[in-house]
Amino acid sequence: MYDKKLWEKCIEFHGHECPGLAIGFKASEAAIKKLNIDFSKDEEIVCVTENDACGVDAIQVILGCSMGKGNLLFRDRGKQAFTFFNRATGEGIRIVLKKFDDEMDRDKRKQYLLNIDVERIFEFKEPKFNLPEKARIFNSIICEKCGEAAAEHRIRISEGKKVCLDCFEDFNRGW
Repeated sequence: MYDKKLWEKCIEFHGHECPGLAIGFKASEAAIKKLNIDFSKDEEIVCVTENDACGVDAIQVILGCSMGKGNLLFRDRGKQAFTFFNRATGEGIRIVLKKFDDEMDRDKRKQYLLNIDVERIFEFKEPKFNLPEKARIFNSIICEKCGEAAAEHRIRISEGKKVCLDCFEDFNRGW
């Protein structure tokens, strides 16, 4: 049985209930179970999400991972996959949604996801990468083209000028 109070908290944050939110809810439950973790006040827990879908909101609510704190990282792969790390132990796990009957309507799919054991809906794998380093604060550099400040590690040199990524014209010869 799932924690209905916590589910309501996720809905409040996300704005509506849906199967996608349930995926993140259950992925968080699986991470808690597998890594023996709890809510992250700072960067104790790291989540690298491979999608920018609804489920990520549940992870923010349940585990305290956020982009602002630097412990929620977006690695766009378009997959319902989440890699969690416990900084205290160095342990990590990649949680990947298994294929399931997508013939169900949205409400049935949501209920199915919320009520099924995590072992039946996810594959558990070794992370594909190491624990990311802690968030860093970088100096801001003013783009010499648009005049906006950008983090130092995102500045490029173009025709001898410091430019932001938006103003930088990449030379890639089409590949």
